[in-house]
Amino acid sequence: MANPPTDPHTAALLGAMRQYWGYDEFRPLQREAMTSVMEGRDSVVVLPTGGGKSLCYQVPAIAMGGMAVVVSPLISLMKDQVDALRNCGVAADFVNSSLSAEERREVSDRVQSGETKLLYAAPERLLMTGTLKFLQQQNVSFVAIDEAHCISSWGHDFRPEYRGMRVLKDAFPHAAVHAYTATASEAVRDDIAKQLGLSDPSMLVGSFDRPNLAYRVRSAQQRLQQIAAMVERHKGEPGIVYCISRKEVEKTAAALVELGCRAAPYHAGLSPDQRKKNQDDFINDRLEVVVATVAFGMGIDKPNVRFVVHAGMPKSVEHYQQESGRAGRDSLEADCLLLYSRSDAVTWRRMIENPSEGGDADSIAAGLRALEGISRYCAGVTCRHRMLVEHFGQAFENDNCGACDVCLGELDLVDDPVVLSQKILSCVARLDQRYGADYVCKVLCGSTEQRIVQSGHDSLSTHGLLADERAANVRDWVEQLVAQAYLIKAGEYGVLQLTDSGLRLLKGDGDPKLLKAAAKAAPSRRESRSSAESWEGVDRPLFERLRALRSKLAGELSVPAYIVFGDASLRDLARRRPTTLEAFRQAQGVGEKKLSDYGEAFIAEISAHCSETGAASDVEVEAPAPVVATPEKSMPGASSLAAFPFFRDGLSVDEAAEKMGRAVSTVQKYLSDYLKHEQITDPTPWVPRATALRIEEALEACGPGRLRPVFEHLGEEVSYEEIRVVATCVANRQQA
Repeated sequence: MANPPTDPHTAALLGAMRQYWGYDEFRPLQREAMTSVMEGRDSVVVLPTGGGKSLCYQVPAIAMGGMAVVVSPLISLMKDQVDALRNCGVAADFVNSSLSAEERREVSDRVQSGETKLLYAAPERLLMTGTLKFLQQQNVSFVAIDEAHCISSWGHDFRPEYRGMRVLKDAFPHAAVHAYTATASEAVRDDIAKQLGLSDPSMLVGSFDRPNLAYRVRSAQQRLQQIAAMVERHKGEPGIVYCISRKEVEKTAAALVELGCRAAPYHAGLSPDQRKKNQDDFINDRLEVVVATVAFGMGIDKPNVRFVVHAGMPKSVEHYQQESGRAGRDSLEADCLLLYSRSDAVTWRRMIENPSEGGDADSIAAGLRALEGISRYCAGVTCRHRMLVEHFGQAFENDNCGACDVCLGELDLVDDPVVLSQKILSCVARLDQRYGADYVCKVLCGSTEQRIVQSGHDSLSTHGLLADERAANVRDWVEQLVAQAYLIKAGEYGVLQLTDSGLRLLKGDGDPKLLKAAAKAAPSRRESRSSAESWEGVDRPLFERLRALRSKLAGELSVPAYIVFGDASLRDLARRRPTTLEAFRQAQGVGEKKLSDYGEAFIAEISAHCSETGAASDVEVEAPAPVVATPEKSMPGASSLAAFPFFRDGLSVDEAAEKMGRAVSTVQKYLSDYLKHEQITDPTPWVPRATALRIEEALEACGPGRLRPVFEHLGEEVSYEEIRVVATCVANRQQA
C-alpha cells in the first residue's frame, strides 16, 4: 500500500476510503486534513478544485462515531453530494427548502436514530433556532463548512449569511469546526479563522497548481469561431463557456445550437425553473455545453468537464482559478481557453466602479486591483501555471509545465523582443515616467494630436519610433511588459514607470517575450503530455461502450452519470477489461457498494466486447499514476538561440556574456535553454568535474524536485547555477 499507517487514525481512514470509494491512498494533504478532524482540532483547508476536499470530511465522518454536519451553500450541490454518498453506500441526508414536511420528518427520524452519518444544510437553515436546538440534542461529531471563502469579506464570493457561522463554536463546544475552500489567499484564510472563532486551527494549504489543465490565452479576434473550434475539438464531451453579459450568453448558446451542438444558456435573467432544467440537463449529460455568466458553477459537482472557455476576461485571478478549475475535476486532462480584449477590462471597470448593489471605496479599490491582476495574466507570455501559482504566493519549481500555450511553444513571438522593448521603455523614460499607456503609445506611433504637440513630445527621439505598427499592437506590447514586470502602472491613473528590471533591460540585460501582432487565433491541437499518458493502454471502443452503459444505468436511477462511475474509472476498466468480480474490484473507484450494484452489468459488457473483438481480458496493469505535468521541449527565444553557437564552441557563461554584450545572469538563462533544447548530458564544460560529481551525489541523495535541499546538502558551498546545470544534464540522461 502506498501510504502505510503511521498514526492510530490512518488505518481506519484508509479502510473507509477503500470500502466506500475504492481508493487505496491519500491525495496530497488529505491525510493531514482528515487527521485534524479525527483529533478534534479546528482547521482551515485550502485544496484546489478536483483536489479531493469533500473526502477530507466525508471519510472521517464514517470513521468516527456520531454525525457530521456539513454547511453547503446551494441546494443543487447538497443533492448531488448526498446522491453520490448514498451511491457509495454512505448514509447521508440534506435538509433544505426543497423538502416537503413529510420528507423533513423522515430526515429527522433518521438523524435521531443515529442512522445518518452526514447531514447537509444551508447556513440559513442551520442557524434557525429550531434547527440548532434539535442538533444540540444529537451526537454531532464535527462541523464542516464548504465554500468557506464566502465567510470572508476579503474573499471573491462574500456572502453575509455565512458570517453567522461563528455561533457554531458556542452551539457545539465539544465539536471541532473545519473550513474548506478551493481559493483563499493568506488574508482570506486568516479572516475565515477569525470570523469562525476557530481555536488554534491547522492551516493546510495545498498546491494551487492543476497540472492536468492545459491553459491557453488568445486575443479575441473571432470569438464565436474560436469557441466553436474548442467545442468541435471536444465533440460529444461536456464543457462550459463563460461570457461576461447575458446578451453574449444568449447569442453564443443560440449559435452553438445552430452548429449542431446540444447547448443551452444559463444566467440570472432566466426563470428559476429554466435555470434548474438547463443545469440538470448538463449534469445528466443531456446537454454538451452550458453557456453561462459567472452565476453558474458553484453548485456543479460534475467531474468530467473536459473544457472551460472564457469568452471574455474574468473579473479576477481568483474567479478564473475557480471557474477554470471546474474542468478536469476527475484529474484527467482538460482544456482551459481564455479569450480577451482590452474592452473586457473596460466593461469590468465600469461594473466595479458602478456596482448595482452599491459598494464602498475599499471594495471598489480591491476590485480594481483584482482586475489589474487578471489583466497581467491575460497579457503575460510566461508559463500560465507559474503565473497562477505565484499569484497565490506559492513557488513553482518547473521551468516548463508542459501544459500551457507558452510552454508548448504555441505563441508566435517577435524575433528581437529586446530591441522592441527598449524602444517602448525608452519612450516611457523620455516622458519622465509621468504618462499612462495610451499616451505613451500615441507618442511611439507618431501622433500629432494637440496635447502631444503642445507638450513638445513630437520632438522627442522616441516620437514615431513605432510608426509602422498599429497602435493596438503597441498597446498590447506595453501590457506584456507590465505583465513581465519591466513596467508598472502607478497611482490612481496608471502612470507607466520603469522597474529595476526595466532599467536593466534598457542596458541590454533581460529576456522579454513579446507576441507578434498576428497571434494564432485558435488553440493548437497539440496535446499536453498528461493527455497522452491518461489514455495509455485504454481500449477506446470499450470505453465508449462503457460510457453508454453508464448513461443507461444512470437514467434508470435518475442520477447523474458520474455518480455511477467517473471517466477515470471507466478508462481504468477499459485498460484492465476485467471479467470477474474479483478483478473488477481492483479497478480505480470501485467500492463495495458499486461492486455489488454495477459489477455484473459492466462485466457482461466487457466480456461481450472481448468476445466480439478478440481483445484480451483481465489485463494486468499498474494502478494509473496521478496526472503530473511533464516538461516538454519548447522552442527557445531568438536571444537564446543566438547564444547556442558560443556554447557549442565550449565558451563559458562569462565568455559568452562578454561576446554578446549581455549580463551574466541573462546568459545563464540562455545556457539553461541550450542544455534542454540540445539534450546535453555532460555538464563539465560549465561545471568542474569534481563539483559536478558532488552535485550528482547530492541529487541522488535528495531526489528530484526542488533545488534548495540539494543546495543545503552541499553545505551551501555550490551555486544554484551550477546545481541547475548538473540537474538539467542528469534529467536529459534519464530521458534519453
